[in-house]
Amino acid sequence: MQVQVARIGKPHGIKGEVTVLVLTDAPDSRFAVGAEFVVEPAKIGSLTVKSSRWNKDILLLGFEGTNTRNDAELLRGATMFFESDDDEDDDAWYEHELLGLEVRVGANKVGKVAGLRTQAVQDLLIVEDNEGDEVLVPFVDEIVPEVNIEDGYVLLTPPAGLFTVNKDVSENDETGEAADLSGADGADGSEGTPE
Repeated sequence: MQVQVARIGKPHGIKGEVTVLVLTDAPDSRFAVGAEFVVEPAKIGSLTVKSSRWNKDILLLGFEGTNTRNDAELLRGATMFFESDDDEDDDAWYEHELLGLEVRVGANKVGKVAGLRTQAVQDLLIVEDNEGDEVLVPFVDEIVPEVNIEDGYVLLTPPAGLFTVNKDVSENDETGEAADLSGADGADGSEGTPE
């Protein structure tokens, strides 16, 4: 089975390196020098890693045969895949498996999975709620106890205010104003009466 592990971004520097959006939880071993990947679009052919390094929190890769910025520009937007055995890790989920799954809290549909953001500490599910807003949900067992690929849904047990606090953060990021992260609901007349 082919599993998507990265999406290639913009060129970095003049020697053919590219930035990479990492979609795997083991980037250091997955993108080791000599690793070979299947690439879409297929016209690019396969890519073999010749250099791999971190620039702050961005992974930079160099590939055999990609030696200039112009070569690197031709790779922009391509996706990288590797061949995987299905039984590698029963608890591992890949972005392509999660995209479009219905997101439920109990029996209520609250949105759909729009993406997966992998990070060093914990992954985040990107959920598009019923109003079309993006909400970031920590992808941990306590909050996402069930992922059912076959039936097409993800079950959440979010703490109170998770959707409203995270929505406030994204809205405030766009306006540049500081977010109120106190978690206090109810200022707008909605739920959140203290118990």
